[in-house]
Amino acid sequence: MSDEGRLVAGRYRLTERIGRGGMGTVWRAEDEVLARQVALKQLHPRPHLSDDELATLYERTRREARSAARVVHPNVVVVHDVVDDDGRPCIVMEYVPAPTLADLLDGGRTLQPEEAARIGLGMTGALRAAHAAGVLHRDVKPGNVLLGPGDRVVLTDFGIALTVGSSTLTQTGQMVGSIPYMAPERLRGLTPGPASDLWSLGATLYQAVEGRPPFRRETAMETAYAIVSDPVEPMKRAGPLEPLVRLLLAKDPADRPSAEQTERALLATWSGAVTEATRSRPTAPVPTRAQPTATGTGRRRTRRRRGILTAATVSLVAAVVATAALVLPRTHADKHAAKTPATTASPAASPSPLPQGYHLVADKTLGVAFPVPDGWTAGTRATDEVTYKDPTGLAGVTVGMVEPAGANPVTHFADIEANTKVNYPTYRRLRMQRTAFRGLPAAAWEFTFRGRARVFRAIDLGYGREGGREYDIYLSAPDAAWGTYRPVFDNVRDGFRTTG
Repeated sequence: MSDEGRLVAGRYRLTERIGRGGMGTVWRAEDEVLARQVALKQLHPRPHLSDDELATLYERTRREARSAARVVHPNVVVVHDVVDDDGRPCIVMEYVPAPTLADLLDGGRTLQPEEAARIGLGMTGALRAAHAAGVLHRDVKPGNVLLGPGDRVVLTDFGIALTVGSSTLTQTGQMVGSIPYMAPERLRGLTPGPASDLWSLGATLYQAVEGRPPFRRETAMETAYAIVSDPVEPMKRAGPLEPLVRLLLAKDPADRPSAEQTERALLATWSGAVTEATRSRPTAPVPTRAQPTATGTGRRRTRRRRGILTAATVSLVAAVVATAALVLPRTHADKHAAKTPATTASPAASPSPLPQGYHLVADKTLGVAFPVPDGWTAGTRATDEVTYKDPTGLAGVTVGMVEPAGANPVTHFADIEANTKVNYPTYRRLRMQRTAFRGLPAAAWEFTFRGRARVFRAIDLGYGREGGREYDIYLSAPDAAWGTYRPVFDNVRDGFRTTG
């Protein structure tokens, strides 16, 4: 009898089977309590397993939910719930209506290196978040990468995820994971680490550009032997990705690049191609951004501000689309920013010490000083703001000042947003809220927008006392690399200080 239409845990109505693998079936279901669609992973019956083996399997599944729920990142599928169905655990997840990377590569199809790099950036961001939470995925492969709407890349199925320091929950000699994407040290029975997930990322990228896994052989045993012993076959289509993929597939985990180094290499491949492709394109109209300012009588009017294109800026955008991310209205933000408030809690909080890898810059006109990463350089300078951008030109930090300040920055943020909505239809608000920063009224604004070639995120913090000065700290960066750039905002914010 089909399970379609059945109610699970008195709440989730199974509506359509959307996936089936070795361990279970994934259903699209209707959450009848919250009236939303979800994905529900249901384990297959295992009549051949002993009671102890079933208990191990069910505990592994419950751990999947716990592990995935610990990882909060836009490139990781959201776990909503874990419920029992006839004694079997079921995991209730975010429903992402999307094909997998395996679907895209079916039949030996390949991607251009730049597109593979974009997908790899999303996967790397997910792995960085997982590893920071102490979670190893252990089954990174094309079939576990969802390619969602808006260029979203989602790593899913933490079904054999391992929390660092926990029991492996496997019997001696039992292998978990997909062998063509399994790192050599795992096949040798050694303890896996973050580098093992990165090897699997390298195998996935290899297949994306070459059309097959790097060590595929006729049998699983031959494949495992090749992974452990054979050199990587020469790549014919990897182009600028080849050096990175070759390093990720190193036999020794110590020889592989870190997740941060991997992210930088992927970003270089991705952004380099986009920059070249956009040099000959005309620049699309860019919306302006209005912000309150003062007249001689103290009444407030609006004037063009951050997000305005000067003649020099227009020519720069025509040459490099990345610059648009720095001058577009602050239209871009983190889906999880509400979980990471852009404030410090104590009214008496003082600037943090200079982080490693940063240097302090000062602006006498604005009367401020703040840390920026080494290698970032000054960009466009306006009367009331200063910008620093990263070497790719795709990300930047802007610090601005408004004088006199209003009662709360959320008021003029809302004014700017209203103008942005009219002029820039891809704008989407993620958060705008009143808060406090160093004992003063503040507002946090986060949003997303689509540039010509990619989606960007942005976060804006404004704070100040009415009648005095308001200071704004803003970061914009590519969505695919948000996990890399978001800490820059935190460091600039925490190290921000006034000097005048």
